[in-house]
Amino acid sequence: MEKQIQVNRILTLNSNQARAIEDPARAAIIKILYKKALSAEQITNSLRKTGHKKALTTIRHHLEILKKTGLIEMVRMEETRGAVTKFYSTSTKLLGFDIPDDFETKYSSVIKKTSTKMEKLLKGISSKTMVKTKNQKTNDSKEYSQYLMIEIVNRAMTNVLENGHHNHHSK
Repeated sequence: MEKQIQVNRILTLNSNQARAIEDPARAAIIKILYKKALSAEQITNSLRKTGHKKALTTIRHHLEILKKTGLIEMVRMEETRGAVTKFYSTSTKLLGFDIPDDFETKYSSVIKKTSTKMEKLLKGISSKTMVKTKNQKTNDSKEYSQYLMIEIVNRAMTNVLENGHHNHHSK
C-alpha cells in the first residue's frame, strides 16, 4: 500500500527556530510574551501558573536561545536599586493546535475558492520576489522566492487579523 502525499501546508521556520520551539517551556514563553513585555522573573512566575516549574537560571537560558533565533527580543531595560532588569517581548504569535481529522473534507471547497483568489494575489507578489542569483541553483532561488511570498502573505494576513485593517497610510 502506498499513500499519495499531497503537499497542503508549507511551514516557514528555520532549523534554529524549530529547535527553539520544540521545547514546551520555550513555546510557552513565546505565548506568554506575545504583546507583553516581561522580565525573566515575571516569565518564571507566569510559567509556574501553567505547570512549568523551572528555575530562574533555566528561564534565562531559554530566553537566550529564543533571543538568538529572533523569536523574542529585549524591548527595554529598567534600573532598580542598582540592578538592571531586562524586559522581553515577541512579535510572533504562536498558534499551536492539532488539525482536526475532518479538516480536508470540511473546508475543501473554501480551500479551492481561496486558492483561486490567492493565485492572482501571488502572481502580483511573485514579480517582486523573483530572486535571480548566479551562485544559487535555480531550484533554490525558486524555493527562496516561495519562502518570501509565504512570509509576505503571512505578515499581511497577520496585519489584518491582529489589527483589523489594511495598512492605511495617512498623508
